[in-house]
This record gives sequence, C-alpha cells and structure tokens, in this order.
Amino acid sequence: MTLFLALVIVAIVLGLIGATADGLLFLLFIGIAVLVADLVYIAMRARRSARHRPAR
Repeated sequence: MTLFLALVIVAIVLGLIGATADGLLFLLFIGIAVLVADLVYIAMRARRSARHRPAR
C-alpha cells in the first residue's frame, strides 16, 4: 500500500509541474502514465488477493 500511495503522489506532482510549467508538458504525460500503471498494479493486486482468500 505504501508503494501505491507513493506512486500516486509522484503522479500528482509530475502532473502539476507538467501542467503549470511552460515547456514541460511531457511531465504531465509521464504523470498520467505513472497513474495508469499504478491503477493497473493495484487492480492486479486486488484481483490476486481475492482469489487467494479461503472460502468460509
């Protein structure tokens, strides 16, 4: 969970810098890519943990 939160913070910071700084639009796209990769990571982790839970 710490990795997830750290990557979300990095994505937000890169997105803000890319959106506000002149000529650094590529940072916005990198921030979006990091956010998408982070969401895929957490979805895969949630899916894997749901399969491994024992049935009661």
